Amino acid sequence: MKLAYCDKIADTIRKALVKYDTDGILNGPVGPIKSDLDPVGGWFVSPKKTMLVWDSNGKAYSVTVEEQPMMDIEFEDVDKKVVDNEFN
Repeated sequence: MKLAYCDKIADTIRKALVKYDTDGILNGPVGPIKSDLDPVGGWFVSPKKTMLVWDSNGKAYSVTVEEQPMMDIEFEDVDKKVVDNEFN
């Protein structure tokens, strides 16, 4: 089993949303990072993290960081894996 870094990725995204909004579109608040806990018992369900973000018009958005184990890359296959990424 591989480690999941949802905490680190969510923290990095939150810091970027707070600090680097040069257009002023995300002028609203950025909510805290919330863990995926059982709603009744409060125990850990998954490493998934979510946060709410509001734009300058007050519209709310949910940002989710969730591991996708079916898409994992094996270290020996890193150069062979093709990922459909609009930013490449």
